[in-house]
Amino acid sequence: MKLKFRSFGGASLGAAFLMANSSIGPGFLTQTTVFTQQLLTSFGFVILLSVLLDVGAQLNTWRILTVSELRAQDLANRLLPGLGYALAGMVILGGFAFNIGNIAGCGLGLNVLTGLSYEQGALISCGVALLLFWVREIGKMLDGFTKVLGTVKILLTLGIAFSAHPPLLQALHHTLLPVKISAAAIVTIVGGTVGGYITFSGAHRLLDAGIKGVENQAVVTRSAMSGIVISTVMRFVLFLAIVGVLSHGAVLDQDNPAAGVFRSAAGELGFRLFGVILWSAAISSVVGAAYTSVSFFKTFHPVFARYERACISAFIMLSTGIFVLVGKPAQLLILAGAVNGLILPVALAIVLVAAATPRLMRGYHHPRWMLAAGWVVVAVMGVLSLPVLLEQLLKLK
Repeated sequence: MKLKFRSFGGASLGAAFLMANSSIGPGFLTQTTVFTQQLLTSFGFVILLSVLLDVGAQLNTWRILTVSELRAQDLANRLLPGLGYALAGMVILGGFAFNIGNIAGCGLGLNVLTGLSYEQGALISCGVALLLFWVREIGKMLDGFTKVLGTVKILLTLGIAFSAHPPLLQALHHTLLPVKISAAAIVTIVGGTVGGYITFSGAHRLLDAGIKGVENQAVVTRSAMSGIVISTVMRFVLFLAIVGVLSHGAVLDQDNPAAGVFRSAAGELGFRLFGVILWSAAISSVVGAAYTSVSFFKTFHPVFARYERACISAFIMLSTGIFVLVGKPAQLLILAGAVNGLILPVALAIVLVAAATPRLMRGYHHPRWMLAAGWVVVAVMGVLSLPVLLEQLLKLK
């Protein structure tokens, strides 16, 4: 068993980082900055609540899917014929919203680096994303580059958090006892960090690696919790950095607020470095989100598997076209989180119902406390998400 466990170590940690990296992309940076501006130190409570909701969503999803040894859409189809197609359609819709946000992030990054308009930056990035996808060697180079820049992003944010001297005691106090609470912030942050395809990305990665069945539930749980801890630490560090910058009177750009944080705290060099980090994270997310979303298309018809590359290319180009038509990059990044915040309770409810269906669970009895925690997430997100999504759609007009 020891050898077996070790062979799973790399894949389980990889699944944790896949989920964490998916949840701290361009949308995460912008969403956190926008809502910290609105709530200041009370945003710490939103992060705390979102972490609890994340645990309820991710632990249930990862454990149930790996025990069933089925991908989410296949499990849903086994539960009720045709339900998997509906779930796949929702995840694709959420992935499309995410990808429009990722393209917006590319536009923001190139604007910082070159001064080009957001739309011009998005069009150039679309071409680069297609090149990365079709020329695999370039894609592998970017993967390594993105990992290095991801580490730089964390270190740079840590540096800003320390140098900005945030009001730590006040932040801790309001994390536990907030002065203001925002339903929009809760829905957007939860939807942006564990909604849509992100809900299933880590569990599907474990299934691909052969980590499944009741005997591997300890590894699955550790992997899920590792991913949540990684993204939570980054969320709190970025939150403290923003609060510190704002407490010193910084005024942030409405269209690219996260860049303003780095410029205020780290000067022109920090601002430019942020542009590189944001663009690299966004461009890799464009390809990753398109690839993952299109993988759900395969449920509909074999033709999507046969023409997978063409479908992914069309997905990227259509995402870019909508962003160029709509503009408003920061608002689109917020909207992407809201859309996926609405999809999360529906997708999670399907998984929880499957967990209570003995013929699908191979004799496994899912812990009652986990089921209860999952249904709490469904209830909270179900009640809050629709009004928030309608509010964000109205803001785009």
